[in-house]
This record gives sequence, structure tokens and C-alpha cells, in this order.
Amino acid sequence: MKILSAKGNARKTTLFSALAGSAAILAFALMPGTPSQAGPVVEMYQDPHCGCCTDWADHLREAGFEVEQHKTRDMRSIKMENGVTPELASCHTALIGGYVIEGHVPAADIQRLLEEQPDVVGLSVPGMPHGSPGMETGRYDDYAVLTWQHDNRTPEIFSKYTH
Repeated sequence: MKILSAKGNARKTTLFSALAGSAAILAFALMPGTPSQAGPVVEMYQDPHCGCCTDWADHLREAGFEVEQHKTRDMRSIKMENGVTPELASCHTALIGGYVIEGHVPAADIQRLLEEQPDVVGLSVPGMPHGSPGMETGRYDDYAVLTWQHDNRTPEIFSKYTH
């Protein structure tokens, strides 16, 4: 596009073209859903009437995760299909990067899991401890984030939270 005339046209046209190209690249990079903006996707299964599950999903979103919430009344089947025993169970079950996340696991632990990629099924915070993400009630319980493996049902401690 040549809109300039007189001496120096080539230099001004080149500068204009470079700026236009840079603007196009920046616009693409800022578009929602582009690879540079997309975080890990969490597939979350929850009971339709659970408010703390939605609060946990919000906690993950604030940490940069994309969360797709699936509401179901058959949480028992979801847990059984993903190797979550009654001892590990909580209110919601999520899947990310080949791992199972059970209950109110802090986002930082999920990020660590994805970075380290240990040979485990996933992470669990059994029950619903007060003070864990999504369970901010003003009371604080000590709790542990556990890992487990398919061949060994004995969970191991991944991290501890004490108050």
C-alpha cells in the first residue's frame, strides 16, 4: 500500500508495513483460545447442587487453569472409573494431563504435579477440610494432599497444610 509520495517513500512504506505486521501478530496472540493464552484444561465432575465445587473451580481459574464443569448425579461411577477409593474420596473429581484430582487440592499442587509428572494416578484431599481451596469457611483444618498408584492403594503424602 503506497499512500505516501515524495522522497523517503520506500522507508516510510517499509516502516508502515512493519508496524501493521506487528499489530497483526499482537492481535493474534491476544485472541482468546490461542495456544499462547491457553492453560491446562481441567475436566471437573461434580454434583449439580455443590457450591464448594464451584468455589474450587474458581480457585483453579484464578491460577490460570481452564475448567470445564460437568454436573452429574452419578459421582460414584466417575470415582470408580478413575480409581478413587472411598478412603480418597471427596465431593468432586477432576481430570487433567492424564491425572485424577480428587477434592479440594490446591492449584499449586496440581501445577507441581504437572511439572514433575510422577508415576501416580493423581492427587487427593480426602473429605472436605475447612480452609482448603473452595472450603473457606473461617475455620482451618490441617490436611494433606495424597498421591496413589494403581498397583498400591497405600496413599503417600504429596504435601501438608497446617494452620
